[in-house]
Amino acid sequence: MPTPSSPQTSPHAPIFGFDAFTPKEIAAKIEQNGVIKAKLPFLPMAMLGAVAGAFIGLGALYYTLVISDPELTFAASRVLGGVAFSLGLMLVIIGGAELFTGNNFLVMAWAEKKITTGDVVRNWVVVFLANGVGAIGLAMMVYLSHQPDMNAGKVALAAVKTASYKASLPFSTAFFKGVLCNLLVCLGVWVAMAGRSVTDKIVALLFPISAFVACGFEHCIANMYFIPLGIFLAGSGTLPPEVDVSALTWSGLVNNVIPVTLGNIVGGSGLVALVYYSIYRKSLRT
Repeated sequence: MPTPSSPQTSPHAPIFGFDAFTPKEIAAKIEQNGVIKAKLPFLPMAMLGAVAGAFIGLGALYYTLVISDPELTFAASRVLGGVAFSLGLMLVIIGGAELFTGNNFLVMAWAEKKITTGDVVRNWVVVFLANGVGAIGLAMMVYLSHQPDMNAGKVALAAVKTASYKASLPFSTAFFKGVLCNLLVCLGVWVAMAGRSVTDKIVALLFPISAFVACGFEHCIANMYFIPLGIFLAGSGTLPPEVDVSALTWSGLVNNVIPVTLGNIVGGSGLVALVYYSIYRKSLRT
């Protein structure tokens, strides 16, 4: 007979689970998952990291297609684009992958002294770099596929404008957009952990993830897809001459990713993981 804290395994379980995990149970699950993630061998960790980077890139690809439609109003394009982008985290959570921004939750296991600082750093460095490989690799494949030529080149134009805007952000703006982004991403992961079915998880993820995208916040791994794709397209010679691509350089990518990554860490580890750890730490020990 399943315990109150374990998933229902009946083959006739409902599509929707109305007995969601409690916040205390979510905290315990995330802490346990943090130990498992930190102890992964290098090769599976790196491969799952590359897969996650590509998954987030697929969400960004879908987002770009939506916002390329000039017939949509501002709000409609942002909200629909955010819903489309949610594909990326759905694939990460349900398909299984290692995403740097979600792995900011490792600090809960670290604060409980179940993993070391070295474990956290190792996971973050390996997963971050692997995410970058997956995201940039997907950007290259999308460029070579000529998918941005769709809609008479409007998809390419939308991709370049998005990338150029991101690469031009001042440090402080990129940082705080990164904080707000991973605040919402990690809240999305948190509420998805409450679900007992795939449908539960998708519904829980949808609003926090689409909200961060619609509001224009910054995700370091998504930007490893957006900006490289912009760089590739800027060098193709197919864009209208009036399009400013001066910010689309590899140094522009670095200048964006550094503050956004720092902001993502503060938003995810500080404002979500450590806050919830502080609330539930005593109950986790009992």
